[in-house]
Amino acid sequence: MLFATLEHILTHISFSTISIVITIHLITLLVRELGGLRDSSEKGMIVTFFSITGFLVSRWASSGHFPLSNLYESLIFLSWALYILHTIPKIQNSKNDLSTITTPSTILTQGFATSGLLTEMHQSTILVPALQSQWLMMHVSMMLLSYATLLCGSLLSAAILIIRFRNNFHFFSKKKKNVLNKTFFFSEIEYFYANAKRSALKSAPVPSFPNYYKYQLTERLDSWSYRIISLGFTLLTIGILCGAVWANEAWGSYWNWDPKETWAFITWTIFAIYLHSRTNPNWKGTNSALIASIGFLIIWICYFGINLLGIGLHSYGSFTLTPK
Repeated sequence: MLFATLEHILTHISFSTISIVITIHLITLLVRELGGLRDSSEKGMIVTFFSITGFLVSRWASSGHFPLSNLYESLIFLSWALYILHTIPKIQNSKNDLSTITTPSTILTQGFATSGLLTEMHQSTILVPALQSQWLMMHVSMMLLSYATLLCGSLLSAAILIIRFRNNFHFFSKKKKNVLNKTFFFSEIEYFYANAKRSALKSAPVPSFPNYYKYQLTERLDSWSYRIISLGFTLLTIGILCGAVWANEAWGSYWNWDPKETWAFITWTIFAIYLHSRTNPNWKGTNSALIASIGFLIIWICYFGINLLGIGLHSYGSFTLTPK
């Protein structure tokens, strides 16, 4: 009862904080002069992180197993992993390019986990026999960490495409105001682009060629994207190998071409192609960014889409949304 109450309190704290952070983000995107509010947003992210961490520890202590037994718990862990990525540039004392991606991703993931799923899924349950293994923590945590890193890397690649071809998108045009221009992600990218432009112009008052600041920004994003996707690909490989060993113990076969396994293999293949394309100078930049952007969609099909269908050997992760 104590743990359930604690989890309830921490969940409400994290959700309330996330709501405030979303509001602050929208205000700073609409009113650029209030950029100082982003410091408050960062503090809100810290509060959310500690609330999520407390929730995971509490759920682990009360259930006796690592909290990754259903989609709700995995989404909470995913938002926790996204915040870990959010702190990496701060540790390295480098420009926090990742915050443009990690902040809204953490907000949306945490917000959906705490408000969009059935209430029954929020409750801790006894593990089904297939999940009663020490491989649960190793396999699922590696997969979710890989999803978090690959999603961030893919979104950075998508940002590169948006910045390089922004004049071709009519919703970025000043003459044609479109609703998409006010969406969360595109507004974040445009805000980031404007800040990078001002920063580049300060450091290089006389650029050596036109659009120098754009080149500088896209090169930095491309470098971050490659490093993060490389890390995510490594984690994904470890996760798939752990899952194969676990499958052999549970089902007597290393690979069964289950829908989840098949889409995990497709995800692995897409990002293997991305990393291979980086070895060819002609495919660096726009072409490799396009491949990574396709990978973003593949990840969500693998992680989320298969759970919607509720089929295959991984059907215990299926769910239904709260009825309207």
